[in-house]
Amino acid sequence: MDSKLYIGIDNLSASGIEDDAELIPLLTPEDEEEMNKEDVPEQLPILPLRNTVLFPGVVVPVTAGRDTSIALIKAANQGSKTIGVVGQRDAAVENPSMEDLYPIGTVAKILRVLQMPDGNTTIIIQGKKRFHLSEMVQTEPFLVAKVRELVETRPNTNDAEFTAIVDGIKELALKIIKVNPNLPSEASFAIQNIQSGSFLINFVSSNLNLTVIEKQELLELGDLKERALRTLKLMNLEHQRLELKNDIQSKVRSDLDQQQREYFLQQQMRTIQEELGGVSYEQEIAQMRETAKTKVWSTEIANHFEKEVSKLQRMNSQVAEYTIQRNYLELLLDLPFNIFSEDALDLKAAQEILDRDHYGLQEVKRRIVEHLAVLKLRGDMKSPILCLYGPPGVGKTSLGKSIAEAMGRKYVRMSLGGLRDEAEIRGHRKTYIGAMPGRIISQIKKAETSNPVFVLDEIDKVSYSSQGDPSSALLEVLDPEQNDSFYDNFLEIGYDLSKVMFIATANNIGEIQPALRDRMELIEVSGYTTEEKIQIAKKYLLPKQLKEHGLDKKHLKLSDKLVRVIVEEYTRESGVRGLEKQIAKFVRHIAKSVAMETDYAVSPSIEELYEIMGSKRYMNDLSESNVIPGVVTGLAWTSVGGAILFIEASLSKGKGSLTITGNLGNVMKESASIALAFIRSHHDELGIPMEKIEGTNIHIHVPEGATPKDGPSAGITMLTALVSAFTSRKVRANLAMSGEITLRGKVLPVGGIKEKLLAAKRSGIKQIILSEQNKKDVEAIEPEYLKGVKFTYVSRMSQVIDQSLLKQKGSNSL
Repeated sequence: MDSKLYIGIDNLSASGIEDDAELIPLLTPEDEEEMNKEDVPEQLPILPLRNTVLFPGVVVPVTAGRDTSIALIKAANQGSKTIGVVGQRDAAVENPSMEDLYPIGTVAKILRVLQMPDGNTTIIIQGKKRFHLSEMVQTEPFLVAKVRELVETRPNTNDAEFTAIVDGIKELALKIIKVNPNLPSEASFAIQNIQSGSFLINFVSSNLNLTVIEKQELLELGDLKERALRTLKLMNLEHQRLELKNDIQSKVRSDLDQQQREYFLQQQMRTIQEELGGVSYEQEIAQMRETAKTKVWSTEIANHFEKEVSKLQRMNSQVAEYTIQRNYLELLLDLPFNIFSEDALDLKAAQEILDRDHYGLQEVKRRIVEHLAVLKLRGDMKSPILCLYGPPGVGKTSLGKSIAEAMGRKYVRMSLGGLRDEAEIRGHRKTYIGAMPGRIISQIKKAETSNPVFVLDEIDKVSYSSQGDPSSALLEVLDPEQNDSFYDNFLEIGYDLSKVMFIATANNIGEIQPALRDRMELIEVSGYTTEEKIQIAKKYLLPKQLKEHGLDKKHLKLSDKLVRVIVEEYTRESGVRGLEKQIAKFVRHIAKSVAMETDYAVSPSIEELYEIMGSKRYMNDLSESNVIPGVVTGLAWTSVGGAILFIEASLSKGKGSLTITGNLGNVMKESASIALAFIRSHHDELGIPMEKIEGTNIHIHVPEGATPKDGPSAGITMLTALVSAFTSRKVRANLAMSGEITLRGKVLPVGGIKEKLLAAKRSGIKQIILSEQNKKDVEAIEPEYLKGVKFTYVSRMSQVIDQSLLKQKGSNSL
């Protein structure tokens, strides 16, 4: 028999027995009964075992390696073949004494002695009974000691608990054999054939995967029932450990199998792609690396790109994250890092382009040319962040294109109207499926340069929701001190926006978040005068519509008088968007006549205009007659420009109540209350008896009740109307006014002066009363807009009364 089937004393372990080892018949109940009857000799030759413990009834092979052990085996085999087997405390001790041995061992009988080809001696021994070492009587040529037998405490044959424990040991042993890949399935037959409970306990204890100390503790337990219970507990631990180990191995094996399967599928897909002429994943990554070599990147970005490419290489191409990672790398390659277009520094040419595309707007043009001048002198500077605000249709958005052309830069536009998700600005994190960069980075990618003219359209119409506040995200974009490292959630690295020229547009700057408004340079783009609209229509709108309708200037010529009619009677706006639509309507009629080859007037008259355009849509509000006291003309600002409005005050006998009508807001109602309070407190100066004030019901009305009205600028107008009504003094003809009042009679400044002035001129107003503090606003308006209008500046309400009311009395009825 091959020696490898047995283990040596120097390194003894039950797990070393090979699966195909020759089987020794198991202990039968009869054998056990006969073994229990045998007497234990008073003296026994002692065979120390290094790495195992022998239990009664169990058969184990032992290979002798020490000279003393070989001498003991020869002597015992020639005699009674009975020896004492004791575990050694320290396996490193070569010649153990009694102190080096455990005090309890097992009587063993040598069943077989084999001489191996390599000269070693192997014996097969079987345990009999336990004994206790008393004293050592011989040390040479081998150990001999006096011993005494240890009697086990066995439970009664009808002990149900012991029977249940033994059954549990057998059942659990079969489970361990099943889950332990190192144990042969034949071992289950051996367990099932064991009929003796005590032998089953000893057999299982001997073969458990335990340390020598743990096995020795089991052997030293004199109560068989206690040993059985202890063995069952250790078996439970072993079973749990094996199940956990098998689960881990199963998961690992499953993961490896899946990876191998995916690997083979990828190889097949790669082969198919190459056959079809496609690009494999390796080629795609190689192309990315080649493209990266051509980029003008900083070391930080280059290292980041290489790190992300390596991550892509390790990814499975079938998972969703692969697509996101590839899109991310493509974005890095497409972004124009450190790529700038060269600015056109010819200031005269830039001025000509701005004048060619837009009429007026001198303040905006001046600011752009100043910026180009500084660029020309310095060579490098942070771009300004402008905010053009004003009514719709005045050319704020289209101005961005002209600025881009004048500066020689790319033009991109981003509409912010209705935007309510912060991710639209900052992008989504790559952890989300379908993640993509924000619109800021996307537009920079589209521009292909890092210094385009970037128009943020309708910035006052940004809203917020549960997805975040986009206006707060714009704070970093529009802050010159921060946007040199703008952080996009998808890009994950800072991007320099400091060279981008941001131009925001808005209709109402009051709707913009204060912190955001503070970061921008505000430039007002006010409405156009009628004269400006006439020039814009003839120089820009008419040629554009003729071209779009397949005509040229020989097919239609419009006189200034005709355009004025269109402006004043068919549009009511500060800009020219509606005017362009009306001109387009006129041009379509001409195009139909040309296509149908019918006669038409190349220079149509006003009567022909009415036939084509239909009835008038608007009538200019003309200043009212000053015959009736209590009616005063005021000035108002609207989203489509300025307008005049009439404040009417009517008196009737009563108890001094105040009624206000005309769809007025709270601020305007408060102005009426302030005006009446001022009259009550200064009635003597105004020449109004208190009895008349207290015995009169007052009604203030502002016509066009369907239109909501609010604001403080009608304060002096209401006070003038009330004083006129109480005193019956006429109001000066062709007079309008605008200003806020206080209870002390002070006149405060108001806004929208240019729009109000244009509305007054259209309505035939010759004199305008304003607060002294509005003088600077009037002086900022082009002189040609002020022709034909006299301005009177006041600081007190008494001055308004003196300038607006005549001494002449009027009639309160028609």
